[in-house]
This record gives sequence, C-alpha cells and structure tokens, in this order.
Amino acid sequence: MDYGHPLQLGTFITPTAAHPDRVVALAQASEDAGFDMVTFQDHPYQAAFLDTWTLLSFVAAETERVLLSPNVLNLPLRPAPVTARAAASLDLLSGGRFELGIGAGGFWDAIAAMGGRRLTAGESIDALREGIDLIRELWDAEGRGAVRGGEHYPVAGAKRGPAPAHRIPIHVGAYKPRMLRLTGEVGDGWLPSLPYMQPGDVAAGNARIDAAAEGVGRDPREIRRLLNIRGDEPLDELVRLALEDGVSTFIVMADDERTIRGFAEGTGAALRDAVATGRAASGVQAPGRSSVALAARRDGIAYDALPESLREHAVEPGDFAYASVRSSAMRGGSPGLVLRPQSVAEVVDAVAFAREHAHVPLGIRSGGHGVSGRSTNDGGIVLDVGALASIEVIDEAERIVRLGPGATWVDVAAALAPRGWAISSGDYGGVGVGGLATAGGVGLMGRAHGLTIDSVVGAEVVLADGSVVRTSQTERPELLWAIRGAGANVGVVTSFDVRAAEVGQVGFAQLAFQIDDVAGWLEDFGRTMEASPRDTTLFATLGRAGEGRPAIAQVYGVVDAEDPDTILERLNAFAALAPLVSQQVVLATYDQVMATFVGDRAPAVGEPRFRSGLVASLGGEVARRSAALVGSGSTPWFQIRSMGGATEGVPADATAFAHREARFSITAIGASGTFDVLWTELEDVMDGLYLSFEQRTDQYLLERAFPPATLARLRAIKAEVDPAGLFRDNFFVGVEAAAASDAA
Repeated sequence: MDYGHPLQLGTFITPTAAHPDRVVALAQASEDAGFDMVTFQDHPYQAAFLDTWTLLSFVAAETERVLLSPNVLNLPLRPAPVTARAAASLDLLSGGRFELGIGAGGFWDAIAAMGGRRLTAGESIDALREGIDLIRELWDAEGRGAVRGGEHYPVAGAKRGPAPAHRIPIHVGAYKPRMLRLTGEVGDGWLPSLPYMQPGDVAAGNARIDAAAEGVGRDPREIRRLLNIRGDEPLDELVRLALEDGVSTFIVMADDERTIRGFAEGTGAALRDAVATGRAASGVQAPGRSSVALAARRDGIAYDALPESLREHAVEPGDFAYASVRSSAMRGGSPGLVLRPQSVAEVVDAVAFAREHAHVPLGIRSGGHGVSGRSTNDGGIVLDVGALASIEVIDEAERIVRLGPGATWVDVAAALAPRGWAISSGDYGGVGVGGLATAGGVGLMGRAHGLTIDSVVGAEVVLADGSVVRTSQTERPELLWAIRGAGANVGVVTSFDVRAAEVGQVGFAQLAFQIDDVAGWLEDFGRTMEASPRDTTLFATLGRAGEGRPAIAQVYGVVDAEDPDTILERLNAFAALAPLVSQQVVLATYDQVMATFVGDRAPAVGEPRFRSGLVASLGGEVARRSAALVGSGSTPWFQIRSMGGATEGVPADATAFAHREARFSITAIGASGTFDVLWTELEDVMDGLYLSFEQRTDQYLLERAFPPATLARLRAIKAEVDPAGLFRDNFFVGVEAAAASDAA
C-alpha cells in the first residue's frame, strides 16, 4: 500500500577519512542537485572512516537546506543519553534539519574492541527500545520530573533537555521479525537497504510493522518507509516500491558526483513525476498527525475544517511545537489550537475560522510577553501574529515607520538606531509591538515622548467580519481612536504606522536604595519625579529585604539627554532620597537600553496574579497603603512607573486610554489573602487601571479602565465593527458586558 508520505530523495555517502574534503563536497553536491537528505553510515570502530557525528556537524555548517542523518547510528557505541543531547544540539544548530537513523548494532567483535558491551541479539533489541524511550524522554524538556533509566541505561535523575528544534523522527534500521515489531511499536520510520533484501521482503516487512503498530493503537501510516538503493534500479521498480510498497524516501548509495547528479536529473526526476501522477489519481496522503497527537485534540474545535492556508503553521496540543506556543510569559495556557498566520490574507482566514468557533475563547498574541495572561487560554483558539514582524520606514521626512504586530521592541529600536530615531516602548525589549501599541505603552521615555499609542498615526486592521481596513486621523478616525488604548476589542491589527522621535544618546540609570521608611520614601520619590523635567522617566520596584530588615528599592530609567552634566543633575535629586547601595549610570543609545531587558524565559505555569492601578500622586494614603502592602511581605513585585509629562499633555478624549491625569502606574503581584486585602485597600484610593498589567477580568474593572464617556464611545464603535462580540476575551466592552454591569 501507499502510505502517502511526501516523496524524498537522499544520498548515502561513505565517510572515508582519506578524502574528507571530497565527502563534504559530495554532500554539498547532493544539496545542489536537489536531494532532500544526506546520510552517512556510522561504524565508529572503522579506522578508515571519519567519525560520523563530527562529519554530520561539519556538513550541517556547510549546507543550508538538506536533512542530515546517520544511516544508521551505532547505538552500542553512542550511549543513548549522550546521543539525545547531541541530536538535540545538532538539530538546534542546523535549524531543525536533523533526523536520527538508529540501529541495535551488529559487529560485536568490533564493538567490543572499542570498549562497547557485547550483547546478545535479544539484549541489543531491548537496549535499543530502552534507548529510544530514553532519548525521547530527554528531548521532552517540559516533562515532569527527572529521567530514570532501566537495565541498559541506568541513568539516575538525568535532567531533561535541551528540546530539539523540531520533533526529530527516529528511523530504525531493521530486517528481522523482532526488530520490525519494535519499528512498528516505537519507530517513526523503517530504514533497510534494498541490496540486502530478497524479493517480497519489503512487503513482508511492512506487514509486520503494520501489525505491530495496530497492536499498540498506532496508525501504520504514521511510520515513514525509507530505503537505501544502489541507484541503478529500473524506474518502474522504484515506482512500484513507492506506490505499492509505500516507500517514500529513496536514498542512493553514491560516492561520486556524476552518479549523484545523474540520478537527480534522470531517474529521480522521473520518479517524482510518476509518484505525483499516481498520487493525483489515488488521492492517497499520509495522516499528517500521529494517533497520539489526534487524541490530544480538544472538544469544540473543528480541526479538519481548518483552511489549507493555515495548516502548515497551525499547532495542536499533540504537536511537538505546542510546548513553545501554549503559554505566554506569565501564564501557563493550554489552548486547543494556535494559529500562526504568515500574511494578512491568512489573518483573514484565521479570523473567519475563529468566527465559526465563537463558542470557545479567543486569544490574540503578538510577542508573547503577555503580563495579563490573556494572550493564551484553556481549550480555545490563539491567533498568534508573531510572524508579521516587518519594520519599514514609509516616510523619511515625517519619521513614519510601519511596524508588524509581531516585531519586538528591541528589534524596532535596533532598526531605528542608525537614523537616530526611537519610539517610546515600555521597558522590556522582548515585548511585541501589537500588545503595547493597542493598550498604552507606559515606557522608559514616557514623560519625554508620551505613551506608545500617542505615536501611532495609522493602522491596518482585520475586523471581525474579515474585512481589511486602514485607519488614520482622516480615514475611519474613530477606529484609530479605539485602537489606541482598547485595540483588543475592535480587531486584529496587522500593521501600525508610528511616528518615531529624534533621540540621540540617553542617560540610562540603575540605582538601588535602602529604605527604612517606605511611605516617606514613596512620597519623596513621587514629589521629586513630578518636579523633574519631562526628559526624566524613572521606575521603581520595591521589595522587603527580610524580616526585621529594611526594604530595597530598585530604581531604573532614562534621562533623554546626551550631556553628562544634565543627566547627573537630574539624578542627583533622586540620589539624595535615601542611602544608595548600588548605582550605575551610562550613556547609551535607546536600542542598547532595550537590549538590557531581553532574555530567554522558561515556560510559564499557572495563572499570573498581577494587579494594576493608576494614581495622580504618591502622597498621603497612596504612600501609606502602598507601604503596608510592601511591608507585609505578601508581594514579591511592587512597581511604580512614572507617567505625567508628555503623557498628560494629550487630551483625555484623544485616545481610548483616557487616564491622562495619572502620573504614576502601580503594579503588584501576589496570591495570598493578605495580599488581596491590602491591595483592595490600596485600590480604594486609585483612579483607574492599565489594561496590560491587570490579570483579573471582573466586569467592575471595566469601568476602572474606561471612564463613562470613554466606555460609551467604545461601545458604539464595538457595535459597529464587532456586533457579535468575537473579540471578547480582553476587557470586553460589548453589549453583554454592559448588561452584566447593569445587573450588578
């Protein structure tokens, strides 16, 4: 039978040590001729051969496209735990181009001569099965607990990881019944050599593999059938092997360039055409996902109805890539489907699919930072626009830059730095453009240049009905107004037009204070900040140092000035507030500042417990209640972000972010009853909240986020562009929310 896997052609090159440059050149010639895969035999005891793993690594660096694999790896001399690490590393370094052909070993005198343990045939198969399981466990970086081995690999608590770049398939070199059963039960592919087989062996081997697969609940079509061939077989024999015996990868044993190119241009090309013609007539295709992956699908989502345009990059719960896309930086989600459109047209398709699934949650994600946690969900759909990451200057004279929502601010800053431009953009370079530019953007240059949304002058948006519209101050201005502060309610923004500011070097300060009187320090910090020129924006993060010990305040921020004396003058006023325990002030470009706050993140788990509030000043009850919260030890994170300056210079009705009187944003995280009580007391003296730093979704928070006139205006726009409430999972302002609020 034809198992339907896409046809691949590969080469099988002898790794002769006498001519190492020739071996590499043959691999490059294989890629140039259009082969899909390059493989090398692995006989570590053969002194005339290059070490296969070293060769694979070198060839990976000298090629760009072809898949690479041992054919097959000698597991007895390549311990499974080390093989797992090496394979994952090579896959990461090659951009996901590694496949693992593996065997149980056979030349036991030679293996023993190299220090390997001599095994019986049965023991070697047991060791192979155990090794495959162990390798996969070590690749499962998100799995629970350390890895324990068995009889042949008695690892005791090995750490998981690294995860490879893609799900590395494991192809088993097998001929005899027990090895064929193992292939059907745990292998991803079967890799024998045709010269060692008799007529009918391929069909018989397939039958054993299929029966073994079905016996453990697998679909036999999940297992790719690969075959090493001489390359001089008649075309009709190869076509029969493909369409009747299900071989989908033919690997030519060739050690000269003429043979490689001749097969590619002749028999190989004809084989591709013949298989394509046969497949077109039969309609046969591989199942695409394993039975295990299919079993992980969530209820309520019509996976098979997903548009063809979205299938290649969509990620389901059973897919290898799921671990990397399920969560945001702060929330461990478990969505039923992550859509990753690569173009505006595909965003339109994704919105249409989401519209057909309005009964499940819908999260929109750009960069994945997501403090609020709403860019992921449980059991729903996530529309991830991270691939729309372009950065393009469209008007040099006006400094207008068109940004894709998936671009990160560190990349934007780096792209604009050569021009001496910058855009005020939060305080963390890894944040995506989309989230910040639709919610607000309280950043390190906010007092000098305003919120991020204040620089947005236009956008392209996919609305709930799938229409693609542009908005600016002259074209659908109400939509632009809504995007600037409540964009998550009105559509999926596929590009932003943003006016950059001229910014040279800036002063970047990082200060740490020891504080005995938290309330007093907060009042002094707030008063000093309000009295500072607009060029100065500082944030403060407070935490209790320990029982009976003073609090520590970490202060950092930017002075938008190039003159060192000016920078120090601005900072000296703050340095006098309390004893400094550390300080660093440097001249830097804005892209260097953004690069300071970028790093790898571990997969998030659980729910974030962020709270947000806005205040006009840090005096009086705000300072006292904040001090009580910090002093309780119930919050590991209490941050104050300075606003005011250019931020409050914008009229309150100019954007959907209306709290222009606020001069400080306060954020805290906590999960205890004490925290909840003390935060509620602090919240009573606050004047609003900032969407991006608030994890809760209670309806009463909607009115804290949007004053009455703003909320009414938003609801009118919502009724026009999203009357059915497709975009409802991020501070929903629709009629349902209004009814719930009235009922309360």
